Amino acid sequence: MKSRKVAVLTAFLLLTLALPTFGQDWIRTGTGLGVEKVRLAAADFSLNADAQNAGLRTTFNDVLWNDLTQAGIFDMVSKSFYPLGNFGMPTDIQLNAWSSPPPNAAMLAFGNMAVSGGNLIVQGWLFDVRNAQNPQVLAKQYHETATDENARVIAHRFANEIIYRLGGGIQGIAETKIYFASTRTGQREIWSMDYDGANEHQITKLGSISLQPRISPDNSRLAFASFLKGGPDILMYSLDLGRLVNFPRFGGTTITPAWTSDGMRIAFSSSRAGNPNIFVCDANGGNLKRLTSGNGPDVSPVWNPKTNGQIAFVSGRTGLPQIYVMDADGSNLQRLTNEGYAVSPSWSPNGQFLAFAWIRHYGPGAPGAQDIYIMDIASRRWVQLTHDGGRNDVPSWSPDGRHIVFQSSRSGREEIWTMLADGSQQRQLTNNGTNSQPNWSWK
Repeated sequence: MKSRKVAVLTAFLLLTLALPTFGQDWIRTGTGLGVEKVRLAAADFSLNADAQNAGLRTTFNDVLWNDLTQAGIFDMVSKSFYPLGNFGMPTDIQLNAWSSPPPNAAMLAFGNMAVSGGNLIVQGWLFDVRNAQNPQVLAKQYHETATDENARVIAHRFANEIIYRLGGGIQGIAETKIYFASTRTGQREIWSMDYDGANEHQITKLGSISLQPRISPDNSRLAFASFLKGGPDILMYSLDLGRLVNFPRFGGTTITPAWTSDGMRIAFSSSRAGNPNIFVCDANGGNLKRLTSGNGPDVSPVWNPKTNGQIAFVSGRTGLPQIYVMDADGSNLQRLTNEGYAVSPSWSPNGQFLAFAWIRHYGPGAPGAQDIYIMDIASRRWVQLTHDGGRNDVPSWSPDGRHIVFQSSRSGREEIWTMLADGSQQRQLTNNGTNSQPNWSWK
């Protein structure tokens, strides 16, 4: 019996699995998906005549277009439909040329760029082209050192402003990060990248096996599982200091850390008392409390970020792993899935949905694959987001609730992918080494 539990736990550690089946129109994330999208045009920003800075213009325009396209709330007007000319200033805009066919836009983003004294200066506007009397919705100006990276940063900031104004007051994700485990240096280390896959950056250099990164809500610390000190323990890395900081060793196999949305507590799985069970402690490791006491194994806890009053987790107490939810004190235990092999829960920012990986029909010769699903907690209704494209696992929600990042083997090896929370716009982000276990930053 013990060897069986160890085998199941090993499976949890090395590959966290997924789910399959039908898509339905009822699913909504509460952030604009499923409603009519704003028809938005984004004219290329003009640049003062300086050939050596043309690359900054290209970077800015490409990043701005990509951010707006990936937002999931716009119907982007193809640039082939745009009027001819430069559109760097409000005086260059003829509203009816944009609001009438072929653009037939509702909103227009435009502006200009200049490099002066080594600084990049960007002016940007957002116009409601169907409001002739008062078209201006947004006007922004940015100053940064003239580098390609700052051209990206400014484009992200302007995109976020547009998304915030037109997306129901929900902050955009263009400046967020994704943390993940990668083998590209020979060892499995923790890396980060921008939400769109740019600026991949190695965080840990421990020369060991590092897994399951979880960024703190203030973006200052990374909790992760590591074999650096022998069996897997949770380590804490300060991004401010650029090094490991003290965190207690609890003994046994200690894995799958998860932060509360206020950054005050951490939940995790540990076999310190025998079977792997769910524990919680303060962010510094104090006030340790055990929440589950079943035969387990119990792993992969995640807090309801809206209330911090519930924890979803994976348990093999009845055989194959299933998703459970309980109150934050361990009471009111409920089972959410009742078939197959279900792992890797991730709670949506609004506290309404769980994303998870599910093999609904598990076993030799069984139909179906490992796919990503989301479930409405109140109704227990679910919808399948990925469909038979390799092994899809470890979903993580974006802070705006409109996107999900996950790992997939559909390209032949594990890589990081993103999609909208309705399953559309699936896109691969990584291409170097084996990349897995993504975690989206809180902001």
